[in-house]
Amino acid sequence: MPYDIVELMEEVEVKTGFLPNVFKAMSHRPAEFRAFFAYYNVIMNKETGRLSKADKELIIVATSAVNRCPYCVVAHGALHRIYSKQPTLADQVTVNWKLADLSSRDLAMLEFALAVCRAENITEEHFQKLEAHGFDREDAWDIAMIAAFFAMSNRIAHFVDLRPNREFYSMGRTPREAGRDHT
Repeated sequence: MPYDIVELMEEVEVKTGFLPNVFKAMSHRPAEFRAFFAYYNVIMNKETGRLSKADKELIIVATSAVNRCPYCVVAHGALHRIYSKQPTLADQVTVNWKLADLSSRDLAMLEFALAVCRAENITEEHFQKLEAHGFDREDAWDIAMIAAFFAMSNRIAHFVDLRPNREFYSMGRTPREAGRDHT
């Protein structure tokens, strides 16, 4: 395996205390691994726009639930719990996002993300609903790119039968262990 991939995997394992299975699965093809994680980092770690890390993870949970992807629902549900400090919201969204304890802003964001997820025709009305909740066209682009990227990611996870690491299930549900940074 190429050194840059080994180095990244070791860094992630040291930071989180385990190596998420997606890294193992994607390392099968180094060029695809690099492209996958490069784009992931671009859309998930950008510092501009109105989407918080918790918002981004909530989009992933909702769209991955629709796509029936256990890996992404569980892994990104864990990250949502950590970023939002809300230990049950991701579970609510997974079961039925329309009944979850979401703000009107979050509902508008998820409605748009799920329209992209379901390959609906995006209309001016979609943008107007977002704009009524403080989002602009650049935010809409960010929401759409996350939904689209994770549609691909969900399908890869299905193809390789990617299963969540057991560590993800408890992350963010209880106070963080001293010295362990899962973010």
